[in-house]
Amino acid sequence: MNASTTRLVTHAEARVDLGAVRHNLGVLAEHAGTAEMMAIVKSDGYGHGAAAVAAACLEAGVSRLGTALLPEALALREAGVAAPILAWLITPGEPLDEAALRDIELSAGAPWAIDEISAAARRTGRPVGVHLKVDTGMSRGGASPSDWPSLVKQALAIQAEGAIEIVGIWSHFACADMPDHPSNHRQLAVFDEALTVADDMGVSSGVIRHIANSAATVTFPQARYDMVRPGLATYGLSPVPDQGDFGLRPAMTLTARLANVKRVPAGTGISYGHLYVTEREATLGLVPLGYADGIMRSGTNRVEVLAAGKRRRIAGRVCMDQFVIDLGDDAAEAGDEVILFGPGDDGEPRCQDWADSLGTITYEIVTRIGSRVPRVHLAGVHSAGR
Repeated sequence: MNASTTRLVTHAEARVDLGAVRHNLGVLAEHAGTAEMMAIVKSDGYGHGAAAVAAACLEAGVSRLGTALLPEALALREAGVAAPILAWLITPGEPLDEAALRDIELSAGAPWAIDEISAAARRTGRPVGVHLKVDTGMSRGGASPSDWPSLVKQALAIQAEGAIEIVGIWSHFACADMPDHPSNHRQLAVFDEALTVADDMGVSSGVIRHIANSAATVTFPQARYDMVRPGLATYGLSPVPDQGDFGLRPAMTLTARLANVKRVPAGTGISYGHLYVTEREATLGLVPLGYADGIMRSGTNRVEVLAAGKRRRIAGRVCMDQFVIDLGDDAAEAGDEVILFGPGDDGEPRCQDWADSLGTITYEIVTRIGSRVPRVHLAGVHSAGR
């Protein structure tokens, strides 16, 4: 949908500027240099709408997409996405036949995963592309360095049978958002050693080597290898806020329309528990979004929104479906727009402001926006391809 398309009036919406997504990928491409880019569109494109974001990423020159879960990857196929997709978080017993039939690449960091992937390939007669994962220090998924040689040996044997193809070797940083953290260089050294082991054992030199997330893409040139995997930065949110925005533009603007406006006297308690009491006569505005929509309950009396031309702090407890703002003596009417967060162009809070107020990270803010909030995808004007 572009900005001129008529759309239904709703109580709230998350407007996603796909032009900003393309712009962000252009910025990231400058950092990536010759490295390929895999855009990460897990968790419904970080809450932005995976199918629409995936299309914008591919238009911008991204060659591959990444999801955490297999159902996320299959949903992209159902939406018509034909580009290579990696799904990296699988559990025993999942229907991997569908991955083989829909040409979804999978990650394997343990013997059971190789066994189940290869079994699906044999049942379907379709070889599966596999990215072997080594744990370089994150201590989550992937084979430990001591188990790495046996995993590579197993994968090479299955590849010789034709059931799998080793497409990539990968890992993930634990502290890339802290560029000076010593573990980053330690992990890179472990990754290099794992690559040497794989090469010595006969893994093709054509495999895609990748370890860089958004933060490493923009701050750690040595980590780019053959491909980088920008996630958060694709959506215009800084992966290293202490170092600025890197020229990225936030893609999501979260808005709502006032559901009620009324005048109350001084001393009026607001919402559950009366955690906010008006100091004087004031106008209150009711915003029809709450913690069921991802507006964190901890935002009570803390988070700001833009309403009637000014920033207003949430007044009183955030409820399941709504919260209140104190408009003072400023004029407002039911139906007026409130901007919860956006790129900041009109003085509204940014997602980073919300994260700072709540003591969390922007990832949590955008991915928590629930399904009751329609996503409206706009063509936008901020575009730059590779």
